Amino acid sequence: MSETAPQSSTPAPAGRPASPWWMTWLLKPLLWLIGLTAAGVLAGAMLISLGLAMVYPNLPPLNGLMDYRPKVPLRVYSADGVLLGEFGEEKRNFVPVRAIPQVMRDAVLAIEDARFYQHGGVDYIGILRAGLANFGESRSQGASTITMQVARNFYLSTEKTFTRKIYEILLALKIESLLTKDQILELYMNQIFLGQRAYGFAAAAETYFGKSLNELTVAEAAMLAGLPKAPSAYNPLRNLKRATIRQQHILGRMLENRFITEDQYEEARAEKLVYRSKAPISPAGAYVAEAARGLMYEQYGPEAYTRGLIVHTTVRMAEQAAATRALRKGLLDYDRRQAWRGPEAFVELPADPKQTDVRIAEALEEHPDSDNIHAAVVLNATPRGVTALLQNGESIDIGPDGLKAALPGLNDKATPKTQVRRGSVIRVVRQNTEERRWQIVQLPEVEGAFVALDPQTGAVRAMAGGFDFERNKFNHVTQAWRQPGSSFKPFIYSSALEKGFTPATSVNDAPLFFDAGVTGGQPWEPKNYDGKFEGPMSMRRALAKSKNMVSIRILKSVGAKYGQNWVTRFGFEAAKHPAYLTMALGAGSVTPMQMADGYAVFANGGYRVNPILVDRVTDNRGALLSKARYTPLDETMRAIDARNAFVMSSLLQEVTRSGTAARAQAVLKRPDLYGKTGTTNDSMDAWFAGYNRHVVAVVWIGHDTPRKLGDKETGGGLALPVWIDYMQTALKGLPVEEMAPPEGVVNIGGEWYYEEYTRSTGVTELVGDDSDRPMPAPADETEKKGILDLFGTEAR
Repeated sequence: MSETAPQSSTPAPAGRPASPWWMTWLLKPLLWLIGLTAAGVLAGAMLISLGLAMVYPNLPPLNGLMDYRPKVPLRVYSADGVLLGEFGEEKRNFVPVRAIPQVMRDAVLAIEDARFYQHGGVDYIGILRAGLANFGESRSQGASTITMQVARNFYLSTEKTFTRKIYEILLALKIESLLTKDQILELYMNQIFLGQRAYGFAAAAETYFGKSLNELTVAEAAMLAGLPKAPSAYNPLRNLKRATIRQQHILGRMLENRFITEDQYEEARAEKLVYRSKAPISPAGAYVAEAARGLMYEQYGPEAYTRGLIVHTTVRMAEQAAATRALRKGLLDYDRRQAWRGPEAFVELPADPKQTDVRIAEALEEHPDSDNIHAAVVLNATPRGVTALLQNGESIDIGPDGLKAALPGLNDKATPKTQVRRGSVIRVVRQNTEERRWQIVQLPEVEGAFVALDPQTGAVRAMAGGFDFERNKFNHVTQAWRQPGSSFKPFIYSSALEKGFTPATSVNDAPLFFDAGVTGGQPWEPKNYDGKFEGPMSMRRALAKSKNMVSIRILKSVGAKYGQNWVTRFGFEAAKHPAYLTMALGAGSVTPMQMADGYAVFANGGYRVNPILVDRVTDNRGALLSKARYTPLDETMRAIDARNAFVMSSLLQEVTRSGTAARAQAVLKRPDLYGKTGTTNDSMDAWFAGYNRHVVAVVWIGHDTPRKLGDKETGGGLALPVWIDYMQTALKGLPVEEMAPPEGVVNIGGEWYYEEYTRSTGVTELVGDDSDRPMPAPADETEKKGILDLFGTEAR
């Protein structure tokens, strides 16, 4: 007897077919799951309500959100808006929500919280979807809303516990009750960490793409929106493949939520992104940035690095770049005349070629590039050519014409220290960019300094404190105390003008000798730099030719003590310039900044102006915190008589016309240039200080630990070319403007005089050999030692 399936006793409703048995079997557990999830959501809501009632009063105050002050780094800019430096642990650019472009907001909302503007801080629908996601494939983002993330980022730890989640939800509800949606989104988009030290999407846009937020494409916005989930995992600079997969997913979410059209989606999917490889900071302004940082720290303390100070300096980038370029060129030109010192280091290279690249990359981390001077490791070396590998993995071949500097290290007689061989770390620069030709160079051991001021205001126009800030952070402009040599003579001549000397006064350029009884120690027999004595000559000619004997006789006549007091008018410290005749040859101590400040007195007609580096300081919202005060020149600032400044400028113009700095007018082809070379004893320091009505600039070159630059090295040969290179930029487009004579001076026979000190009434000559007149006796042994340290100077 056969069996049949049991029949239902209840007929199906008319017009409605009965459900298949398998659908009934499938729907029952699904409905049970939905009901269970809904019950869970309801229970969760009840639990949240209960927790809110019990815990809400004990939640932390939200002062940090209500008065949000993000840690924004200190940034230093040039006067024309170029970023020179950034200081602080966190890179952040605060941007108000209204200034965040819609595409960036949409990308973040699409992947993080698409219902952000619909829920009240906790997305119950999202919780339901998250529960269902465990039983099937879902593209939902889960239950953590942007408000909950803000609560977590500001107040909670990252540990994943039930208790922390409850606090996160309760804090989110409290935040929603106190802040608007836009305020919450603004907090999130400025606070979130996005890798590479970047906090907030504005900083991330600059860090990864070198763009502002409003310049981002849909594809770039989607890439950045993928970072909050795991900045290290989805960092495109570290793992482009993984980051791109997430970016494509976000683009899909943007399309699903109708934030972009189908055409925009396809275009964004196909876009090839270009990433920034280096920070957008100009290396030419490193010394300026560091000096400004120091000033801000003195004023604000550690808070300077977190409150978002924006420092606008007085330097303009074109002149700053020209100064840096000129100084580096001058130091490299000097170093090319020096002997080959050998490779910077040696690296043991593995035999396996596959491991060579990695070993070289690791080794060159300790030898970073210096602007356009690259470090490389030699793979093969012969007297005819060298093959080397750069940090970026590029292999370069250096031909015979690029080996000149290193030839002593390429022959068989080279010592182990100087030999160029496989594994040598060398420096190379491009000879010809188009033909990709390279040459071997050395990083110079010699250092230098350059500073330029506006003599009318004291504003710093350019400052380079050394060859490379990353290699030597010591700022030689403000920190290096060196002997100025003959560049100090104009201040001695200036003192003499007030004692009746004139440019026409005749002074004997004849030998001088001071015995031990006079000096208080060893005998002193000063010499001229060229070793020649030319007899009586005018002060004008003596300064142009930088005659030491004349300067000594002038200071001896006016009195060393008087001269010491006089130079303080220019900002020099009396203690740094002992009242001895060696002061006439620049045997005291100055900084390049002091020299620029002193020469500015001649350039502006006799006024002291204080150097100014920082023009203004604002906070990150643009509110002005401080502003430099540029005081108009007036008599309260007068340091020397206007007549003195004018006559000294006339004498210093002669130096650039026919004297030791004649190259200045010859190259720049304009007469309104004034200045003085300086070379100290044994050529340990080389100087040039010069000016125009609109700019005063000083160059110093020497070794950090003083030693000879070379018997033939002078201020005119080393420092002057650097000054000229800079002035070609600084004076470009400026009309010729020579100094106008002030009241109280007269021109007689082509020479300038004070009205009361003319050829007939002033000091007409100082030709006698009066070297036997005693010098001030030293007071004690300490002072005597100071005299001995100063004697022996032969300046030019």
